Amino acid sequence: MRVVKRPVHALVLAGGKSRRMGRDKAHLDRDGKPALEHTVDLLEPLVEKVWVSVRQGQPADALRDRYPQIVDRDADAGPVAGILAALESETNVDWLVVACDLPNLDELTISTLLEQASDERFTAFQSTHDGLPEPLCALYRPASADTIRAFVSDGIRCPRKILIRSDVELLEQPNPHALDNVNTPEDLAANSSSNTAMAN
Repeated sequence: MRVVKRPVHALVLAGGKSRRMGRDKAHLDRDGKPALEHTVDLLEPLVEKVWVSVRQGQPADALRDRYPQIVDRDADAGPVAGILAALESETNVDWLVVACDLPNLDELTISTLLEQASDERFTAFQSTHDGLPEPLCALYRPASADTIRAFVSDGIRCPRKILIRSDVELLEQPNPHALDNVNTPEDLAANSSSNTAMAN
């Protein structure tokens, strides 16, 4: 569990190309707000500062431009580029990394992660689907940068594969659907249907 209480900054990953969705996932509606805005609003009361991860060419986007940004240095590296850019930009904080395409993410899930995080290693939730680490709602400590760079230099760029091969504090999800993401129009429709059914 956490012993040293470093400041926690959040990084919302919003630099993807959304190829499978066919439109920008940061702009998808979530309770009347763009998904990115909804995620930032959720995180702001829980951490010291929230940043948005963007790739080259996105900083001027009207939605992303509302928030402090960290620009990927490697346009083709995927989420790991955003994570590394954050770790290298602020080296004395813990980084809460969250994808912007988690429509069911809630305060309980984030609070549980922050309260139960290890000070010595990566902390992530165990997937309710396959039992593997969920890297895009996880806490990365300052020393994580060296570990991640070593994996990237070996050709491993998938954040999940990095966590699988690392020493990770795995937590049980308090809300088993909180980390269900939406990558395709079919995912979006299924999630919308599920939320409507739960509301009724």
